[in-house]
Amino acid sequence: MRTCLGILFALSASTTVAQQDPLRMATVKLVDQIEPKVITWRRDFHAHPELGNRETRTAKIIADHLRSLGLEVQTGVAHTGVVGLLKGGKPGPVIALRADMDGLPVTERVDLPFASKVKTQYDGNEVGVMHACGHDTHVSILMGVAEVLTSMKKDLKGSVKFIFQPAEEGVPKGEEGGAELMVKQGVLENPKVDVIFGLHINAQTEVGKINYRPGGTMAAVNDMRILVKGRQAHGAYPWSSVDPIVVSAQIVNSLQTIVSRNLDITENPAVVTVGSIHGGVRSNIIPEQVDMRGTIRTFSREDERRVNDRIREIAVKTAEAAGAVATVDIPYASRYPVTYNDPSLTEKMLSSLQRSAGKENVSLIPPRTGAEDFSFYQEKVPGLFYFLGGMPKGKDPLTTPSHHTPDFFIDESGLKLGVTSLVNLTLDFMNASK
Repeated sequence: MRTCLGILFALSASTTVAQQDPLRMATVKLVDQIEPKVITWRRDFHAHPELGNRETRTAKIIADHLRSLGLEVQTGVAHTGVVGLLKGGKPGPVIALRADMDGLPVTERVDLPFASKVKTQYDGNEVGVMHACGHDTHVSILMGVAEVLTSMKKDLKGSVKFIFQPAEEGVPKGEEGGAELMVKQGVLENPKVDVIFGLHINAQTEVGKINYRPGGTMAAVNDMRILVKGRQAHGAYPWSSVDPIVVSAQIVNSLQTIVSRNLDITENPAVVTVGSIHGGVRSNIIPEQVDMRGTIRTFSREDERRVNDRIREIAVKTAEAAGAVATVDIPYASRYPVTYNDPSLTEKMLSSLQRSAGKENVSLIPPRTGAEDFSFYQEKVPGLFYFLGGMPKGKDPLTTPSHHTPDFFIDESGLKLGVTSLVNLTLDFMNASK
């Protein structure tokens, strides 16, 4: 159960602003100074991406940097995760800031001098590896934030826990990882975290802008596997078969009626997508089975239950009607809860985001059907997760390459605002807390 966070302001507005002005002025100068280093780090990480639970090089660079700042550093958290603790000079809350480290099995096509040439094995296949979702920028931004805040250590009213997390994109079946494992291993304890902030670069949002939403912001996600078993036969004699390809086609079509006919779409959106179908090896052989994989996105536990139940019912009954057998695994390898921004926290920190980007550049957005395992932290402590612009100015968000694609591109001029916003959120929360 989520509980809203009540933030009590102990100081009058005029006194608070007067006391914060020196830090605010210092922040602007420090962020300007750190920007070239952030960009350099980002280019290095971009050229050397690593898949989930295998971010060993990335983790070493992060740990070495945090140690050079004099922070308390833990490594090997949730396999390759790194956690740094900065203890401020004054008492106050413990604020966690999180960045994810992993790349994706995508072969880069962007013509950059630091484009990834990395190849590795994934799910039994040789694949390219690319930071096709911007996690390289997240890591670099948070390394910059750590350096800026460490330079203010004696003035900080509280502590900051820097969480560099592996495997946000998920792990191979049979492995644990990501935020769920970090929480399980106690990343929000010792010292106990009061609040957590995180950001995600967005290739369809113009640089200099920030998007946010209170409440359900990103969808819960379940992956699924549907295995349809029939009877193999020669393609010339289909009446001798129980054709799993025809059955699978009927299942795919029927699954699309769940959102349109079983959910109240005026309450919450939902998505059921079959993204992979494998069956057969020759044009004239009806195979014995078809293997389908897909993803499910919902914004409430009730909708999650209803959609998952209907998928099982449709797949099993459709197969039975044709004399085949369908087995359904939901989740198959991973599940993330809804990314839920604590409404009270979001309202109180909005002014900090607006001060960072300019009020006119901070926008309220509808829910997004993407998913984030930042949600596991938010199940335990109040959190705010927001979106940082990474699209070059003047581009069309409808035509710019999207995340998880070979042509994904980020304008590095947006990284500075990422550092500024996380620093401001940290300082403002500390100064507003009792």
